[in-house]
Amino acid sequence: MDRQRSVAKVWRSQPTLEGAGVRLKRAFGFYEVKALDPFLLLDDFHSKNPDDYVAGFPWHPHRGIETVTYMISGKVAHRDSLGNSGVIGPGDVQWMTAGSGIIHEEMPERTEGMLAGFQLWANLPASHKMMRPRYRGVESKDIPEVTLEGGARVKVICGRVDATVGPVTEIITDPEYLDVTLSSKGHFAHAVKSGYTAFAHVIDGRGYFDKNRSQSVESETTVLFSDGSEVEALAAARMFRFLLVSGRPLREPVAWRGPIVMNTENELALAFDEYRNGTFLKHRQ
Repeated sequence: MDRQRSVAKVWRSQPTLEGAGVRLKRAFGFYEVKALDPFLLLDDFHSKNPDDYVAGFPWHPHRGIETVTYMISGKVAHRDSLGNSGVIGPGDVQWMTAGSGIIHEEMPERTEGMLAGFQLWANLPASHKMMRPRYRGVESKDIPEVTLEGGARVKVICGRVDATVGPVTEIITDPEYLDVTLSSKGHFAHAVKSGYTAFAHVIDGRGYFDKNRSQSVESETTVLFSDGSEVEALAAARMFRFLLVSGRPLREPVAWRGPIVMNTENELALAFDEYRNGTFLKHRQ
């Protein structure tokens, strides 16, 4: 096995309509589950037109997963059945572990200029599907940023870069979630645990993830890496910004319908029955 992870697959995000009518770009979802285990879905929402997003995501349930919302610009108001509420602003992160069940709403606020952000879904193992739900709101000021040799600036949301540890810890699948920006001709190399799934999603600019520089990638592109112990990136334009995410695969059956992800169809049917009859929530405030 090579130390450097090579590019296994590259694809572009696809337009999708979600929630009450939110127009977004889906980087990956249902059809990529096996390749991206433990990650289930990544949505990229960015628009200057409020009509694309103001309908939002009214009250809806989740069970068996974690949702990670990371705002680049604009604001999203949030409320949930645990009693949490607030507004996620530029650079803020909302890391929600649905566990046994949570009901929430996410409503983008009309803004001047661009509303932009990402939502990642990560699966929970069978042993933690019914864990107590929890909500972590992390403000931009509490997310450390480091500058590395080679000119990379890295916001460490979860995981470690050198001696810097991100504010989100104790996550079941041992993920890393980094926001990396390279200036012109900047270089970035980062250790990723062998055997872990790793992908990058390009936010802006253009660059390379292969040592031969044979294929450049640009915004709205997702790169899945082969196994190895290090990821490298090189800017091919004035700047190159991407999310780098990795985590331990679960290698468990996936039964998925809408906002609920379990291991069997029977568990899935039970979850929806409980939602209909009012017994879905196992934990409250």
